[in-house]
Amino acid sequence: MADITTDVLIIGTGPAGSTSAALLSSYGVENIVINRYHWLANTPRAHITNQRTMEVLRDLGREVEDEVYLNAMDQSLMGENVFCESLAGEEIGRMKSWGTHPLSKAEHLLSSPSLMNDLPQTFMEPILFKTACKRGTRARMSTEYKSHVQDADGVTTTCLDRMTGKEITIRSKYLIGADGGNSLVAENEDLPFEGKMGVGGSMNIYFRADLSKYVAHRPSVLYWVMQPGANVGGIGMGLVRCIRPWNEWLIVWGYDINEAAPVVDEAMATDVARQLVGDPELEIDLISANTWTVNDCYATQMSKGRVHIMGDAAHRHPPSNGLGSNTSIQDAFNLAWKIAAVVKGQAGEALLDTYSEERAPVAKQIVTRANQSIGEFGPIFEALGMTGGSDIAQIKANMDARCGTTPEAEAQRAALNAAIAFKKYEFDAHGVEMNQRYRSDATVTDGQVEPAFTLDADLHYQPTTWPGARIPHAWLFDAAGEKHSTLDLAGGGAFTLFTGLGGQAWAEAATQVAADLGIKLEAHVIGPRQEYVDHTGDWARAREVGDAGCILTRPDQHVCWRNDALADDPRAELTRVLTSILAR
Repeated sequence: MADITTDVLIIGTGPAGSTSAALLSSYGVENIVINRYHWLANTPRAHITNQRTMEVLRDLGREVEDEVYLNAMDQSLMGENVFCESLAGEEIGRMKSWGTHPLSKAEHLLSSPSLMNDLPQTFMEPILFKTACKRGTRARMSTEYKSHVQDADGVTTTCLDRMTGKEITIRSKYLIGADGGNSLVAENEDLPFEGKMGVGGSMNIYFRADLSKYVAHRPSVLYWVMQPGANVGGIGMGLVRCIRPWNEWLIVWGYDINEAAPVVDEAMATDVARQLVGDPELEIDLISANTWTVNDCYATQMSKGRVHIMGDAAHRHPPSNGLGSNTSIQDAFNLAWKIAAVVKGQAGEALLDTYSEERAPVAKQIVTRANQSIGEFGPIFEALGMTGGSDIAQIKANMDARCGTTPEAEAQRAALNAAIAFKKYEFDAHGVEMNQRYRSDATVTDGQVEPAFTLDADLHYQPTTWPGARIPHAWLFDAAGEKHSTLDLAGGGAFTLFTGLGGQAWAEAATQVAADLGIKLEAHVIGPRQEYVDHTGDWARAREVGDAGCILTRPDQHVCWRNDALADDPRAELTRVLTSILAR
């Protein structure tokens, strides 16, 4: 007999695990989350927080969203992505990134009610973990996952209590492995992966030093140091990343993965910091240092029976594009409502199969994109003449040549400008962040053809209500004049139906079907003299159905069905669709 029982056991308290716990507790599902350590994240690690992730946190509650903004670096400070020979030395170029270019900023504002920001994992994890525990999650620290066995009725997991040295067993209906890039849950379940681990080596040097005189006039979270003689590592020449403006920093520095990982002591860390900052007298307060490997690996299957993996356990990649914690949190948003529906008897087990169907393609996409971004530094190196040898004097001469007046120098400058501008595919890839469209049995298209991307799908978000896509954002207004995003009306653990003045029968049918199926199904009639009014016409332009049609969203705010007009029997149509989605 197990020592502890629960509905869901979550291994890991990182962004994926803590978000899963917070969502499940919000949905009223009993869960336990464990962590082998006695603390949460103690290094900044992930930090870029994109709009879709902020929408998930907004769905958890405005107090959660507000706490993130309170602790985060504002988007306005994120964007002067600088390339230089050192922070104190010559600047080579820069680009507007992370939605701070005026054109990109407009797209961001039109796309979401939430704002991108920079929140180090040392701040994100406590917010998510606290939210989970406040809402009912039971947490056990210093508890190490060892193994599990699943059967027809549940999963029995063996853990080590690291405080007493004793083993305990936890019995759950479902197990979530959010246990990082060396996931033992994935290994024990023998889930299939493609790609390769350990394709490059990097070290982190985390320190405090006041560098405001070098950076405050060009605020950014990333300063790329292109320095002759520097050791080319896994993600570029050398990166100086701002953690807190402008006195807390992280240097990312490469090492040869074919050699033993270096020991980074205070002397070495100070030397590297002085070299990249360009200040030979710089004194740093070293907080920590560690080495890590660049991976290019993703799960092709994220579930097996009652066991599911998410986050770094499923997609293992470098920090390029800032996709790690974002994808992890979004994994949790996809899975949590499905587990809740099954645990509550509202859905069949087959609904859980759609988690891997929907999220495994995303894992492949973001691992591919992140590793591709590493290669896209190549044209910058080439334009500067930093490739093809180790002759430092020659490399310096090649870099200096861009300052000349010859046609060759002009061509070199043009090539450098183009190469830096091309890095928008890493540092301003709004489409990669927002264009996820699901294809599974948890959506019903009724044969509707997916709209093609008319713009670059990596760079630009293109809204649609095609089933599988996230519902487009548009501001609606209540009687008091307060504005509400369409995303605010969706989510919250419920299915939601949107219709217009001609679709009152859809709303009435929704109430009936919710009672018939025992599910939470909200309905909103958008129009004049209704609870929500589309004063700007933005929703009418975005919805892609007639005024008497309807759009149905899932608890994760993705459209799962739409109909252009009023059906002959709205109740029967909604019943057909929802029983299909819920695998009833």
